[in-house]
Amino acid sequence: MDCDQYLVSRTIYSEKTFQQKIEKREGVKKSIPHKLKNNCSSCSPATAHLKLKKFLPVLSWLPNYQWKEWFVHDIIAGLCTGLVGTLQGLAFALLAEVPVGYGLYSSFFPILTYFFLGTSRHISVGPFPVISLMVGQVVLALAPNDKFIIANATLNETQIDYEARDAARVVVSSTLTFLIGIIQLVLGALQFGFVVRYLGDPLVRGFTTAAAFQVLISQIKLILNLPSRTYSGVLAIFYTTIDIFTNISKTNFADLTAGSITVVLCLAVKDLNERFKHILRIPIPIEVIVAIIATGISYGVNLEGTYNAAIVKNVPSGFVPPVAPDISLFSQMIVPAFSIGILAYALAVSLGKVYATKYNYEIDGNQEFIAFGVSNIFSSCFSCFCATTALSRTAVQESTGGKTQSVLAAIVIANLKGMFWQVADIPRLWRQSKWDAAIWLFTCFASLLLDIDLGLLAGVLFGLFTVLLRVQYASCSSLGNVPGTDIYRDVKKYKNVDELEGIKVIRFSSAIFYGNVESLKDGIKLIVGFDPVKIFNKRTKAQQKVNRLLKKKLIMTNENGINRNSATGEDTESDEEMHNYYGVERKEVNANNFNMQADGNTEFSSSVPIPVITMHSIIFDFGQVSFLDVVAVDCLKGIFKEFQRIEVDVFIAEYDDNVFGQLESCDFFNDAIKTDLCFLTIHDAVLHIQKQKKNCSSCSLLDMASHMQVQPASRNEILKRTLPVKSVEREIR
Repeated sequence: MDCDQYLVSRTIYSEKTFQQKIEKREGVKKSIPHKLKNNCSSCSPATAHLKLKKFLPVLSWLPNYQWKEWFVHDIIAGLCTGLVGTLQGLAFALLAEVPVGYGLYSSFFPILTYFFLGTSRHISVGPFPVISLMVGQVVLALAPNDKFIIANATLNETQIDYEARDAARVVVSSTLTFLIGIIQLVLGALQFGFVVRYLGDPLVRGFTTAAAFQVLISQIKLILNLPSRTYSGVLAIFYTTIDIFTNISKTNFADLTAGSITVVLCLAVKDLNERFKHILRIPIPIEVIVAIIATGISYGVNLEGTYNAAIVKNVPSGFVPPVAPDISLFSQMIVPAFSIGILAYALAVSLGKVYATKYNYEIDGNQEFIAFGVSNIFSSCFSCFCATTALSRTAVQESTGGKTQSVLAAIVIANLKGMFWQVADIPRLWRQSKWDAAIWLFTCFASLLLDIDLGLLAGVLFGLFTVLLRVQYASCSSLGNVPGTDIYRDVKKYKNVDELEGIKVIRFSSAIFYGNVESLKDGIKLIVGFDPVKIFNKRTKAQQKVNRLLKKKLIMTNENGINRNSATGEDTESDEEMHNYYGVERKEVNANNFNMQADGNTEFSSSVPIPVITMHSIIFDFGQVSFLDVVAVDCLKGIFKEFQRIEVDVFIAEYDDNVFGQLESCDFFNDAIKTDLCFLTIHDAVLHIQKQKKNCSSCSLLDMASHMQVQPASRNEILKRTLPVKSVEREIR
């Protein structure tokens, strides 16, 4: 036999015959006390050691650390990325709306605890521009400038108490970080690592692109050194933009020149680093270089005194003492804390998984929640703002001199280049999936128009809404057979597939639940070409009309069936009352319809028209149905009943064991719907139907031979043969 072909000879398996031949394992459900007893009995020093290593991953990798091969390289990489991270910490503090010195603290403290608890060996923990911006939005909302205005009697004007404002903002940011840490720790302990699945890649990339534009606008005013208000909330980006253009004439050209040169240099060198990364073992630390040069120029030519340039001034050395969070603020920041915590975790885990795949190790999502939760709780005590994955490693303790704010703002902008390039995702996503493109665009524009945290929430809800739409309007497709095989494919997508005579195979493309049962019913009607309820009603109406004609003796019965006494237009139905269906033939009442003979000289055949169905069986392909709910099962019961009473048999095939279990638990099977109607494959069902119909045809021939020897049929017997609907007789009686 050809190795590219195979032959199978086996029994036609319905669910009943399969379970009779292949014994099913009985699942043993363990009670909660039994599970607890097993867990306690399995406790041992070895088990305790494994659990400790899981909670403290450092115990797993540190003993296996290859000091001779790795230590020197790690020292060099740590020094290089630490210097870059120092400058980025200062810059990102501007986004968090706290004094720049706290950016250094936020670059140092989180890594201390993550070192022991984290499962990623490559990500750098520290500030990130988008997360810093989200923190800044909360800080501005709870500690705006308006709260710290004081009257100056000497100058007869109002001023802002910057010292009190900055102190209050530090308290807000550290309290927010503490709350974020608690949320992350609780989610990790409850094994909620799966929540990151709801932040799909299109959603995150659309959100970060919008956040990059927010960051750009917020930093432009620093580069230009413009006097402008700080806005937060809905449409804040537009108010800030209007402010910038209103005061554009007040631009400080010294800051503009320094910022522009820094942006160009950083972008150019970063591009070189990326292009020649296979040659450069250590990337050029351009941020450090420009910061040192800018510091020297600022100090040498006195930019603040000569050109009124804005500078950071001195960054205090050492660390602030630990402080407790202001718990009274929790109620005002619980919503943004949750969104920031989830996004910070998602960014870290996403990047961590990339490196884990590359270097062949695993990331534990729940442990990462715990690691970042503890890190943020710990660092918040030292007035840090929320940490996630940093673009560079930050683990330094140092004090720095004066650096211009425009240079720090330029460093921030230069680090956003990758996020701006994410705009190129739109045409690619549009080609691949219009739903994903819609999520990207909606999240981006929602984050621009709304506040950052509201934009993220709106994006998540919109993403879930698109999933609901896709499931709610799940498609039904009609399948045909590939000749000579047991393969069935969509007749609209493939040319050389044949629809089986009298059989419709319908595939459902999603789970069936209360939200999509109506659309699935409509899809079934569209594929079969008629509404079974209307067919039943038409047949019932025709049955009742025959009964009236017999009662009025306008038609008579004889050995051949019925005979018309006189022609009359009475009781004639209009054509408008009959529906034309695809797949349904509109025939008159004759031997093919009622299984009786009509007198050819009468007009009986034109007086009682009924629709005749050309199909006899429907097979529902449940291969893509993952679950059913109670509403769906009740709906399926109704569908079976509607088709069975017009003598169309309905079968189920390709179902999963869990789906079959749901049908059983919801009492789907009864005297009318038996497990014999369920088949393991579509082809099993088709072969069963064809065998059944072949046997019925043989029986019909025998019945016809015996019927020729019986006496003329009685009126009741004729009525029984009038329509192939058994339940109609009972309704007429």
